[in-house]
Amino acid sequence: MVGAGTDADVAIIGAGVVGCAMARRFALEGARVAVIEAAPDILSGASKANSAILHTGFDAPPGSLELACMQDGYREYMEIRGAMNLPVLETGAMVAAWTAEEEARLPALLAQAHGNGVGDARIVTGAEALEREPQIAPSVRAALLVPREHLVDPWSAPLAYATQAKMLGARFLFNAPLSAARREGGIWHLQAGDTALTAASVVNCAGNQGDRIEALLLGRSRFEIRPRKGQFVVFDKASAALLRTILLPVPTERTKGVVLTRTIFGNLLVGPTAEEQEDRERPEVTRPELETLIAHAGRLVPGLAEMPVTAVYAGLRPASDRKEYRVHAEPEQGYFCAGGIRSTGLTAALGIARHVFGLWQGAGHAAAPPADPPVPVMPNLAEHLPRDWQAPGHDGIVCHCEMVTAREIRAALDSPLPPGDFGGLRRRTRCAMGRCQGFNCLARLSSMADDRLSRPIAAEAGA
Repeated sequence: MVGAGTDADVAIIGAGVVGCAMARRFALEGARVAVIEAAPDILSGASKANSAILHTGFDAPPGSLELACMQDGYREYMEIRGAMNLPVLETGAMVAAWTAEEEARLPALLAQAHGNGVGDARIVTGAEALEREPQIAPSVRAALLVPREHLVDPWSAPLAYATQAKMLGARFLFNAPLSAARREGGIWHLQAGDTALTAASVVNCAGNQGDRIEALLLGRSRFEIRPRKGQFVVFDKASAALLRTILLPVPTERTKGVVLTRTIFGNLLVGPTAEEQEDRERPEVTRPELETLIAHAGRLVPGLAEMPVTAVYAGLRPASDRKEYRVHAEPEQGYFCAGGIRSTGLTAALGIARHVFGLWQGAGHAAAPPADPPVPVMPNLAEHLPRDWQAPGHDGIVCHCEMVTAREIRAALDSPLPPGDFGGLRRRTRCAMGRCQGFNCLARLSSMADDRLSRPIAAEAGA
């Protein structure tokens, strides 16, 4: 084993979706893995806020690493979803043109889709778009239909990756920001929170801190993170009846634009915005931008004009100084980087992990894959599939807005990778994510979970 004499063959910095997929891939290949995360739980940074679309790569840069990883990730997700009980809501997507200028750009986008291997994409007329989606504004002129763009659970999938890594022996360190690192005798000596550990190689999956982590490890960074804030509005569950297909805008050079889509949890959301900011920690929601999103949604789907809003949220995407993935390696330093992974990271994560493992293997490292790796079966949170509250013996509903049972809360707390904070509990169960945002269930949740979390739920909910 390459890392003999060390605590780990590979130390993965960051437990977002890419870090979780990376941990799974290396553990599946037989490497000894340690995952270092500054926050109390997985998915606490950029990965906690996204639109949850499983992308085909139809509009990705041709020949790019992003395209290859997205399509590899899509294939692997579809291969493992059955065994892991990971849901897919098959919706398809339409890139809708509302102006003559947008309509004129659809043929080039179709050619790009076909060139990227998405051969079932096709242009439909405005009448065909309205036949498919009768609730959208009748001013739609045409659309590019991409049948295999779908929706997934944005949190259960990375949790499954991390859980499988944990079952294979991966070590997860939480509340453990990387504060010091040195390379000595071919070994990395790392200080993560209160823990010192050694590793033969390091994989940087630190998201919005990726350039700073690279500078800490190597003394300089090849890239600069420029955080891009995306704000979202989640409409009430009644809104989901107004739209079946993901509604995409004609993209620009700067952004994929604002999306209108159902969620796998039974709502409908609009977003994200694309706002540059310097702060890498706090993506605050702002009323003018939220009102703009609500108005935009109402123009595209008039029935949303009077629809109540359930929640608003914001996330920070780790954009960089170039519009591409910043994946590179310095094998002689035992250093590998998956940086600058922006909005396509949920889809591409499994593909990125395979690619980086290939770089690690190509650098002369080797491991022995386990013969019969365990496969976790995740609880279903998707609204279009049977939920736990529909089965007997659930010991009552704790969160009535989202129909979360006491059995689900206990199962999350007793799972191989339990939540480290209230956000982690919410992402594992949907609790407190509904119309009342926890007003009616926080007391019960606190009584069940406070002694298992890093902070009392009331303190986090009021933060």
